[in-house]
Amino acid sequence: MISWPPPFLPAIPGNGLALRLHDTSSGELREVTPGTVARLYVCGITPYDATHLGHAATYVAFDLVGRVLRDNGHEVHYTQNVTDVDDPLLERAKRDGIHWRDLAVAEADLYREDMTALQVIPPQDYIGVVEALPVIADLVRRTIESGAAYELPNDDAEGPDLYVDLSHVSGFGSVSGWTREQMLAVFAERGGDPDRPGKRDVLDPLLWRAARDGEPSWEFDGLPAGRPGWHVECTAIALDRLGVPIDVNGGGSDLIFPHHEMTVAQASAIGVEDYARLHAHAGMVGLDGHKMSKSRGNLVLVSKLREDGVDPMAIRLVLLAHHYRSDWDYTPELLTVAQVRLERWREALSVNTALSADETVATIRAALADDLHAPRAIAAVDAWAEQTLAVGGDEQSAPGVLGRALDALLGIRV
Repeated sequence: MISWPPPFLPAIPGNGLALRLHDTSSGELREVTPGTVARLYVCGITPYDATHLGHAATYVAFDLVGRVLRDNGHEVHYTQNVTDVDDPLLERAKRDGIHWRDLAVAEADLYREDMTALQVIPPQDYIGVVEALPVIADLVRRTIESGAAYELPNDDAEGPDLYVDLSHVSGFGSVSGWTREQMLAVFAERGGDPDRPGKRDVLDPLLWRAARDGEPSWEFDGLPAGRPGWHVECTAIALDRLGVPIDVNGGGSDLIFPHHEMTVAQASAIGVEDYARLHAHAGMVGLDGHKMSKSRGNLVLVSKLREDGVDPMAIRLVLLAHHYRSDWDYTPELLTVAQVRLERWREALSVNTALSADETVATIRAALADDLHAPRAIAAVDAWAEQTLAVGGDEQSAPGVLGRALDALLGIRV
């Protein structure tokens, strides 16, 4: 798939700081310690509806990860998948009377437009499942060869479905830290099939779905005609494009289980035990007391806000005003606050002379390096803007220095 154009990243004086992130698997803040290249994998969209603020919050959060790492002198290799064939996409396409490929292309295009508008640095590898099928099929075959896969017959399919046998997986549960009871409570609603007869363990994930009438399918040597299960796609793409260990494996907190738990399990099933150094997860954005979700339909769409004339930088400020790990509810008042803030910053940055920006830039760097504490960084810019507008200053370079820092570190182009 084609990614989107990268924004220009201005240089800023001074040195960046090492990034510490909350690691879901340990529950601790841990320093990200990549080699020459920082390897970042973030799970992408299933393109059956437009980008909502929950999506945007996740991708802006991991955009900050990349910005802090780059400011600290690291090259970043960022990979993101696109689940461009899956049950929700097929169901939506059937409902709307559109070919599933056309729906996936249209929504992926809109997602790219939204990410471009929000100043999100694109991944080097933006990979759809359909184009990654040979790599995924190879991983499925390796799982079979390892003895960690088994067949389940299905009268409605052209061949057997394949499942991963979790008894062949070491350390299952280490990503989430959840009990089996916690896993079972959400498994079905998050894409699992605990009631499937014949499974060796109700939590065993689907590895390869055999072809059914009316569904897309592909043929590969050694496999029944069919398509991948959900989790194997990310394992295969990450191993192929990044290798292991990934420095940061990320996504929304709703992916902790089962998706990220299962992607690590899938790697373990073929003998890979060092899949990721750190697992980081962004909180959920809600509306009217419920998590934004396509299934519920309680969405605030980035594209609709842009269509209504909202400055994308104000949308990004709405997201940055909340710590990335927090759950929060969107209200129109939050957007109003962000719009006023943006105009206030622009007013302060337009003066001829201002207060020194050095301390403010240092505070932004320190805040972001401390588990992406964007609200603390924003508060520092607010304070600088208010002081500059109230008492002025004598540094001609300060507005330019701070403006470049906002662009490079926070992704806010004023």
